[in-house]
Amino acid sequence: MSEPSPSALIPEAELVARLRAIGKERYHHQHPFHLLMHEGKLTRGQLQAWALNRYAYQSRIPIKDATILARSEDPDFRRAWRKRLIDHDGDGKSPGGIEKWLRLVEATGLSRKQAITGEGILPATRYAVDAYVDLVRSKTHLEAVASSLTELFSKDLITLRVDRLRQHYPWLSGGLDYFQGRMTQAPEDATFALNWVVKHARTRPEQEAAVDALRAKCDILWAMLDALYFAYVTPGWPPPGAFRPTETP
Repeated sequence: MSEPSPSALIPEAELVARLRAIGKERYHHQHPFHLLMHEGKLTRGQLQAWALNRYAYQSRIPIKDATILARSEDPDFRRAWRKRLIDHDGDGKSPGGIEKWLRLVEATGLSRKQAITGEGILPATRYAVDAYVDLVRSKTHLEAVASSLTELFSKDLITLRVDRLRQHYPWLSGGLDYFQGRMTQAPEDATFALNWVVKHARTRPEQEAAVDALRAKCDILWAMLDALYFAYVTPGWPPPGAFRPTETP
């Protein structure tokens, strides 16, 4: 039997399998920082650093989603995608993910003002967050949507995280509402985005670009945790101007 042409379309089932395989290989649930978190081995100061730096990423999610939405000329797509803005920004009556993450920051003992101003976040966090926003602005619309497919892998991580945070860090329990909402929001969003990507990746190069975009997004998330680990775990060298826990890790 002859080998398929490199330009031949990847069958839909195989494309979905390739996208899902990226999660097993590269999603940040396997990062040593998260492993320490789930084992109850992080200090309050290390959790503060995580919540503070992660807020910088959370705060860019609606900006990223608004960029993706604005690039589409399809009203059906825009109607489906705009729910993400409400999920994160709220609707003016109930809090969205941004407000819920600020409550998590406060539960760690830091102020919401510090998170909002970005005081003390790592330089690598800024680079990583900017890289994600730049990806959705500069790559094709298909690649921008495909980069959001990390949501395919997030539900299992969130379920584990909530359980372990409650178990090992009970003082954080009042700040975990963000994760409860994402348990339903993320799978819904991922299902829509996956179906859209599979349908609209009409050539082999487009399919490969979608796979690469998801891989790049995973690399961004991993790089953020690399910086946290280096600064606050081993060797424990926060750069000048970065947040410094009041307790020794």
